[in-house]
Amino acid sequence: MFLIPDIFEDFELDSMNVGEQIVSDYLSYIKECEFIQKNLQISEVQGEIDVIGINLKKKELYVCEVAIHLTTGLRYTKNSKSNNVEKIYEKFEKGIQYAQKYFPDYKKFFMFWTPIVHDTPNAKNNQIEDIRTIISLVKENHDINLEFIINDKFLVCLKELRVYAKNETKALNSPVMRFLQIEESLTP
Repeated sequence: MFLIPDIFEDFELDSMNVGEQIVSDYLSYIKECEFIQKNLQISEVQGEIDVIGINLKKKELYVCEVAIHLTTGLRYTKNSKSNNVEKIYEKFEKGIQYAQKYFPDYKKFFMFWTPIVHDTPNAKNNQIEDIRTIISLVKENHDINLEFIINDKFLVCLKELRVYAKNETKALNSPVMRFLQIEESLTP
């Protein structure tokens, strides 16, 4: 059992969503977004966008949803049934409306980040097939190419962050990036 020392009794621990932090760092350090907002509340449609990044120089907007489901892979359920398609499509429906309304002149990128997606061709719920369906629905209804950062592609993005951290000598503010920076400094 882990005991918190008395000196931390009145200390409020900040809870961080590591997945959202990784995406924020990627947008900040790799895509050079000057503004990052996590958990943006959208009052018009009663929802939130996990991460938004804005690159002012290039007039680019990144609208990202993040799901870090490790053991089960990409798995949303409702009433004990798979709900991946409905849940993810609904998230992007809100994000697309927000982006079109407030950033009409920006080039927009819509991304879904999740590290593990299982491809089980003969299973009742095939997560890769769910992704194909979502991509198709978004393309059909909004003429938008939705990008999934999954599996190997997620790992490639982590490696990009690791290289950035290794090459940066100043202390990085993000706990994730600072961890990578320390780790990379220790490896021969």
